Amino acid sequence: MPQRRVNKRASKRVIAAVCALAAILALAACGQRDTRTELVVWSWEPSMGTLARDFEKANPDIRITIKNTSGYENLNSAIQDGYGLPDIAQLEYFALPQYAVSSQLLDITDRVDGYDSVYTPGTWASVHLGGRVYGLPMDSGPMAFFYNEDVFRQAGVDATKIRTWDDYYEAAKKLQKIGVYIAADSGDASFYDAMIWLAGGRPFHTSNDGKTVTIDLADDAGTKTFTVFWQKMIDEGLVDTRSTTWSESWKRKLGSGAVASVFAGAWMPSLLLSDVPGGSGLWRVAQMPTADGRPANAENGGSALSVLQSSRKPDAAFRFLDYVCHSRKGIATRVDGGSFPADKDTLNNADFLDKTTVTDERGIAIPYFGGQRYNRVLSEAAETVSTGYQYLPFEVYARNDFSSTVGKAYDWSTAKYKYDQAVARIEAGVVGSNGKPPKLPEHPGKRIALTDGIASWQKDLEEYGFNQGFTIE
Repeated sequence: MPQRRVNKRASKRVIAAVCALAAILALAACGQRDTRTELVVWSWEPSMGTLARDFEKANPDIRITIKNTSGYENLNSAIQDGYGLPDIAQLEYFALPQYAVSSQLLDITDRVDGYDSVYTPGTWASVHLGGRVYGLPMDSGPMAFFYNEDVFRQAGVDATKIRTWDDYYEAAKKLQKIGVYIAADSGDASFYDAMIWLAGGRPFHTSNDGKTVTIDLADDAGTKTFTVFWQKMIDEGLVDTRSTTWSESWKRKLGSGAVASVFAGAWMPSLLLSDVPGGSGLWRVAQMPTADGRPANAENGGSALSVLQSSRKPDAAFRFLDYVCHSRKGIATRVDGGSFPADKDTLNNADFLDKTTVTDERGIAIPYFGGQRYNRVLSEAAETVSTGYQYLPFEVYARNDFSSTVGKAYDWSTAKYKYDQAVARIEAGVVGSNGKPPKLPEHPGKRIALTDGIASWQKDLEEYGFNQGFTIE
């Protein structure tokens, strides 16, 4: 009996010791987790999860938390509320100046000495404001001419010979004869801005201190050049102004060949494969035609990673920024995931340049461009992007306002088209299923030209900038 009691007491002591040890280990584990530096990243980059896991393996003292987000409403709300801000945010190049000028982004100029030789001129210029650096380029969107070769051939057009806007205009007229639009545009601010840039336009300027803004849409030569050209295209019915870019209607028309080409950024291949899978093998890529035929280009899209000024962990945040945007492994991970690179090394890499397939969401390589080494075209496009274009320090607002100002010219053109079509059907004696002629829609009224919309846009931007505390010149 005594021996049994001793064994019981011993057993209790062992159990207590084991429990105590387990508690200590649990506390140690909790303590270990607590000592890691957490970085919150807001991004829509598809490969960001993989990037975070790989970074954490090489940097066990840092934990990455990712919030998948796009658009700027959440970021603006967090800034206004003063809490809930991320440490790092993905920003499109057009949006970056707006947050830099309002002191929301960390100035990393002193951390990136020599980095200018890594990136293409257009992307490196896009992370600057007033000679200071506020982010690292993630990807790029040099513009290219994506076209349905099969449809162009049916119209008797060799798209590889389109060098100037006059060439493009003549091609559009031939496509029109077979019932095809060369392009669709219902008023896309990003497209219009990029085409102004392509034309050599420089309508916006911000002083180095970010306080003085010049808006010169009305008199800027490049803005005038493109606006006159695009107005002619719209007036002659060569552009489909009824189909909104990225809408289901627009995708169907690309798929059917009713719209035969797109001016877009170099990120377009994977989206064409996803949105227009039936076009596989039919589409090709060429350099952008320009007003005078001389090589020039613009960025259409692309984004950077920036550290928020409010972050209490700027050193750790920059380490992640550097891994994602500057390290060879980080760049390779993003390019493998479908991003178009912003760095020169990848753009000159033989494997990248010789690629003839686009990988779909199942991981299957599809020869979407009929065996064309399309990255060679896109890499060349990146080399001709000019660097003098500046975005407004309130570009996010400007693009939203575009639809209510310049967009009215597109709305008028669409209404006029519908009116003219109805008149033509009535004059031709066409009747509906009820035996009556089609109802004539209301006449759209006095013509609203693109120049009218541009003037309204300038006025709105000047008023908004003034109300935001900028000096407008």
